[in-house]
Amino acid sequence: MPRIVGIDIPDNKTIWVSLMYIPGIGRHTSELILKEARIEKMTKANKLSEDELSRITQIIDRNYVIGGQLRRQVAQNIARLRDIACYRGIRHRRGLPVRGQCTQSNARTRKGPRKTVAGKKGVKEKR
Repeated sequence: MPRIVGIDIPDNKTIWVSLMYIPGIGRHTSELILKEARIEKMTKANKLSEDELSRITQIIDRNYVIGGQLRRQVAQNIARLRDIACYRGIRHRRGLPVRGQCTQSNARTRKGPRKTVAGKKGVKEKR
């Protein structure tokens, strides 16, 4: 298994797919990296030479935020929103959807499982 920026990437897949196993690198970024490194994107990861691996590593280190550093940056951004108490920060604090989604019938992922409240007894009609 080749190791790029501290992460083992699968060697039986093509290199553009293998690069997506690095947190912070998706399809588009993977293709941009390979284009800059002048590597064919359909090459299998185990067929890469040490020189090609080092070129990929240098490009990623120089131009992209990945892995733990990316997670830390996102957490700091959310903490800043909470501190300034803007709308998005309040939604983060309360554990509700942040981007304007409806919450009356959906949003179970953010809100968690239903918390059932005991219902009122039905009032019998007088005749």
